Amino acid sequence: MTASQIILLIAAYFVGLIVISYFTGKEDSNDAFFKANKSAPWYLVAFGMIGASLSGVTFISIPGAVEAKQFGYMQVVLGYFFGYLIIAYVLLPIYYKLNLTSIYTYLKDRFGNTSYKTGSVAFLISRTIGAAFRLFLVAKVLQLLVFEQYHVPFTVTVIVTIGLIWLYTFKGGIKTIIFTDTLQTLFMLISVVVTIIFLASALDLNSLQDIYSNIQESPMSKTFFFDDINDSQYFIKSFLAGMFITITMTGLDQDMMQKNLTCKNLKEAQKNMISFSIVLIFVNILFLALGLMLTQYAEIHDITASKDDLFPTIAMLPEIGAITSSFFLLGLIAAAYSSADSALTSLTTSFCIDIIELDKKPKEAQKRVRKRAHVFISFVLVAVIVLFDTIFKDVSVIWELFKAAGYTYGPLLGLFAFGIFTKAQLKDKWVWIIACIAPIVSYLLNAYSVELLNGYQIGFEILIINGLLTFLGLILIRSKQH
Repeated sequence: MTASQIILLIAAYFVGLIVISYFTGKEDSNDAFFKANKSAPWYLVAFGMIGASLSGVTFISIPGAVEAKQFGYMQVVLGYFFGYLIIAYVLLPIYYKLNLTSIYTYLKDRFGNTSYKTGSVAFLISRTIGAAFRLFLVAKVLQLLVFEQYHVPFTVTVIVTIGLIWLYTFKGGIKTIIFTDTLQTLFMLISVVVTIIFLASALDLNSLQDIYSNIQESPMSKTFFFDDINDSQYFIKSFLAGMFITITMTGLDQDMMQKNLTCKNLKEAQKNMISFSIVLIFVNILFLALGLMLTQYAEIHDITASKDDLFPTIAMLPEIGAITSSFFLLGLIAAAYSSADSALTSLTTSFCIDIIELDKKPKEAQKRVRKRAHVFISFVLVAVIVLFDTIFKDVSVIWELFKAAGYTYGPLLGLFAFGIFTKAQLKDKWVWIIACIAPIVSYLLNAYSVELLNGYQIGFEILIINGLLTFLGLILIRSKQH
């Protein structure tokens, strides 16, 4: 595909999103923007959350990492499932009982204003980094395939990427996203299936049985790692990390929970969470199968590409054909924007509700302030993505994303766990100090774990360690009042 054809495809895609935005954004109220008037059908939320959970990072990085990591990621995915059960039956009942718009309001009611602000800032940092990682990856691909040919600077590519999100979310917010995510998830899944069909034909795999046998016989399909506890992919470490990654990056994350809070009631939100978690297992198997076949195709045709460039490089080869290339681009864009658009909206929500306390401002000014905050958050994302471009070269972005999450979400995990599983009160003014110390200690422990722990290599479980250190630190600042 030529650069001009790619631009036309992207333009047509976004015209579709803007049309959806027009019809869903007619009610330009804060309640519609933040909570979709609590009227979203649970099945639409569940289907759309598949795309939001996977994102462009999964779309690119999971297939690209198969050669090095085999199918070990499935151990993390199994942990995800049990994490979603905890969200459905522990966290969601709390959020619905308190009728929350921002889930961090729980910390204010439980401990006080400093805890509330600490949790909100932890989310803003976490989600900004997460969203920036996801969009950075997609902006890189668009730069490689399109904008570089026109000598457009990477910064301009990023501004265009963020600007398109702002364009279709600035009025409808989460109400628009519920519907656009559904469309984007559909495109993403079709893209993966179409690419697998092409690769199967190219590898002379003529049936589902052939594809299954090919995967089963490949050493890259090794899924469970029980041999070496020091290995970062050791099963127990990966499983627990997956469970806690889900609890924090979904259950304690305003972005993902904001979608769940648009359901009519708790029962529908729980149906959404359980059905979504089951489907997600099979979708991740598809991505891993795709990664294995991409790696095999690259070996046969002597194609060299870095981890995150493997899928884009093969998908855009002339011999792949315009149809497969078109679906790859649609899938990539859909995967990226289905997570990034909700991130922009949730960051705006948390900033408005938790930081500048929009509800305390004059009613006639609230909508104007919210729109300005939406623009401000957009510029913040642009700045962070451009910064990432100078830091991360030839890395698998999904692993960097999980590493970052281990440090930024740990304090949230510790705070919510302390609030839910103890009845103790805290000396609220000291909470922010504990939330700063725990990630620093976790980082030092991770950096020197091999020397300190007799060769033990810390993996994704750094999130659990960070949350535990936060929890233990909060015990030290318990108040005598009960």
